Amino acid sequence: MRSYFSQLSLALASGLMALSMTACSQSTSAEPDAAPSSASSVAASHPQQVASSSAPSSSSVSVKSAAPSQAATRRPADIESASSMTVLVNKHNPLSPLTYAPDDLQPFGSVLLRAEAAQAAQRMFADASAAGAPMMALSGYRSYETQQGTYASWAAQYGTDQADVASARPGYSEHQTGLALDIGTGGACDLQPCFKDTAAALWAAENAHRYGFVVRYPWWHHETTGYWYESWHLRYIGLDEATALKESGFETLEDFWGAGPAPTY
Repeated sequence: MRSYFSQLSLALASGLMALSMTACSQSTSAEPDAAPSSASSVAASHPQQVASSSAPSSSSVSVKSAAPSQAATRRPADIESASSMTVLVNKHNPLSPLTYAPDDLQPFGSVLLRAEAAQAAQRMFADASAAGAPMMALSGYRSYETQQGTYASWAAQYGTDQADVASARPGYSEHQTGLALDIGTGGACDLQPCFKDTAAALWAAENAHRYGFVVRYPWWHHETTGYWYESWHLRYIGLDEATALKESGFETLEDFWGAGPAPTY
């Protein structure tokens, strides 16, 4: 996940931020995959920068619709334990302990994932490839120490306030659970807004739940999740929960599990 500072500047300059000043006043963000560089080429994926370039196609993720009835929400057995497959990690819910590290990590391509997630991802990648939508793993587990270094780099270069807009604090990152997987194709749209239009992203949006994964940061739900739309960021929650979420009409774990929005720390 990448920084959006340069894109925010473009949006301010063009006046598109007027579409959602309230949303922009909150520290919603996207976690970067590396420390900041002086020459970022990441394109904007903010909903305010709109529509023709960054909105998902009608065949994939839709614009936020009316919320399902409250009765449809469900809370799984455990959204608090760091080792739970259904742990909820966001700006209101850090891992406990903050330095948590899974004890069942295994290689998946060039990244590490928890064993159950890695096995599910293996099946998902094989089926996606067979369907003409090959994908690759770009990022998986990141340790507390790695995230600490990344966040410190942002803070040193831009200050704490702006670091919170660009990077998850250590202990608050889904990648630290070993259950988050960033997918790509090896192309120019990896980790970019245009990834939403790739065969891999479209296939994942429709089928990831069949393997226990969900698109964690869906379109136009930044005020709930705390992060801008990321079509590449998948989160493993298990087959039953992922299927139930897909069928519920909800799009975020916060809404589905009745945990409430977490736009800021």
